Amino acid sequence: MDIKEFDSIRPYIDAEVPAAMERIAANPLLDEIAKYLFPGGNHSQLKKILLSCKTTDDFQYNVMAFVVNKILSDTAKNLTYGGLSNFDTGKKYLIITNHRDIVLDSAIINIILHNHNIQTTEIAVGDNLITSDFIEDIARTNKMIKVVRSTSPREVYTSSQRLSKYIRYNVASQKSSLWIAQRNGRTKDGMDCTEQGLLKMLEMSGSGNFIKDFSELAILPASISYEYEPCDVLKAIELYISKRRKYVKSENEDLNSILTGIMQFKGNIHIEFTSPISMQELEEAAKLDKNERFKQLAYDMDRRIISAYKLWGNNYIAYDILYDTDKYAGHYTPKERAEFESYLSYKLHDTEWNTEELKNIFLGIYANPIIQKEKIG
Repeated sequence: MDIKEFDSIRPYIDAEVPAAMERIAANPLLDEIAKYLFPGGNHSQLKKILLSCKTTDDFQYNVMAFVVNKILSDTAKNLTYGGLSNFDTGKKYLIITNHRDIVLDSAIINIILHNHNIQTTEIAVGDNLITSDFIEDIARTNKMIKVVRSTSPREVYTSSQRLSKYIRYNVASQKSSLWIAQRNGRTKDGMDCTEQGLLKMLEMSGSGNFIKDFSELAILPASISYEYEPCDVLKAIELYISKRRKYVKSENEDLNSILTGIMQFKGNIHIEFTSPISMQELEEAAKLDKNERFKQLAYDMDRRIISAYKLWGNNYIAYDILYDTDKYAGHYTPKERAEFESYLSYKLHDTEWNTEELKNIFLGIYANPIIQKEKIG
């Protein structure tokens, strides 16, 4: 395989990193980033760290790990995780997760892996988020793979083929693990669901043997849960508008969502790595008709992700408020309910929309993970 085929979407190779570090260090935006990372400190320190990076691993370990730990220190209570025993030493995986925050989902996963001496993953990111040369340099040095979305349907098909080949090349050849979300874009309503289109994209590069094609991808589902949903009110407003007309993103909306997700208080965060999709599951799915195979495989993944999703007091409180019940009152205290109600009022107080309907949508974002767990058993 000619790896030059992937030049337009792949991360930087190590030989390209020093030049990228020079460009990032020279960008005026770096001073603003340094002010956040080193408040009251020596802002030239960040440039020195960048210029010392010679490889993508250097950048992830020395820069991204520092940045993400700073964000978590400022905006989260505790980060917990489980299921690391599901990783075989040295084996590469396609890690597929629910998607709640644009940047932090994959970034936190890589922090956990790095802290346990497991090689960090490459990261699939939509090209709509790569809006400047500065961001592209950061993204590609951070092992990000460009997922082409903003083109014609024909070009999207060609790009999907290329992406599928790239993912298979990396994982099947044991070059690198890779992270990708279970759907195109973040979950907005709290209902995590694997898109069959993702699985069909993955098969595009296969041999036509369903069992072989998916077993060599070594799919390892994982579940990400935030006590306070990133961009919760922005997601609620988008859902509210979408019920009335086609939702059109405003200029710089993606950047605003990135910054909001980073700076918003997150409370507790939990990530659970589940067992990889088994050969037995693939064999059972392969017995079905083609479309049903993908439906079954998506279900097997969803069952893991939903079962592993950690529920917080906020989820139970939102459910009881939304459905006017005390069904889950044993999972929280009156004080915790009052605090969440205050948080709800604060988040919705200055919106221009129908507050009762928006309130119900907002509550649904937190309540729906309980409904999914109830359904999946």
